[in-house]
Amino acid sequence: MISSVLAQKIEHIQVKPDLRDVLRGMLAEIERSREQAVTKTDFNELKEIVRDLAAAQQRTEQRVEELATAQKEMAREVATLARAMKDTRNQVGGLGRSMAYALKNEAYRKLPQYLRTHHQIEVVEKFVRTEIGGEEVNFFAKARQNGADVVIVGESVLKLDDRGKLKQLSKQVAAAQEVYQLPALPLVVTHYARPKLLEKLEREGMLVVQSFAWE
Repeated sequence: MISSVLAQKIEHIQVKPDLRDVLRGMLAEIERSREQAVTKTDFNELKEIVRDLAAAQQRTEQRVEELATAQKEMAREVATLARAMKDTRNQVGGLGRSMAYALKNEAYRKLPQYLRTHHQIEVVEKFVRTEIGGEEVNFFAKARQNGADVVIVGESVLKLDDRGKLKQLSKQVAAAQEVYQLPALPLVVTHYARPKLLEKLEREGMLVVQSFAWE
């Protein structure tokens, strides 16, 4: 706008042609300088934007590298935790098996006297672990109760708090009755039985022996 107005004024003022040419040249030079100034400013702004973008990209790449490193570290920690949990489960499982073996071994020795004293059942052959009719039996013994021959078929449970833990016992009892053709007394050996479940099982005729009771 300013250049156009000046150009018109130069054409209409009363000056010598040579001076008019000089004024025209000066105006043209001013216009070129102005355009160059604008272009340089824009270019400088563009360079600044590019620098900002490059810096932002570098920061992003750094964060990505940091995230990848943290992810790898987390993966290592998770793997270590998984191994530790597996070791713990193995140790707990091993401890549980050790306690189960100890309970059974102690029961083999303690049960005859306990059954004689508390249930008037005389064990005539020592308790053994065996297999009857394809069913694995933890405690089996021939005995006499009230002058009659019977067999004792038992299972061991560390903590008797769920009847579902005895689901194999009924199969074992049925197998023993079929093989020996004698009444089979179901027996459960445990460290602890929940009182309500204990009462219910005893009403059903099951022998429940808690390890603290045989001392």
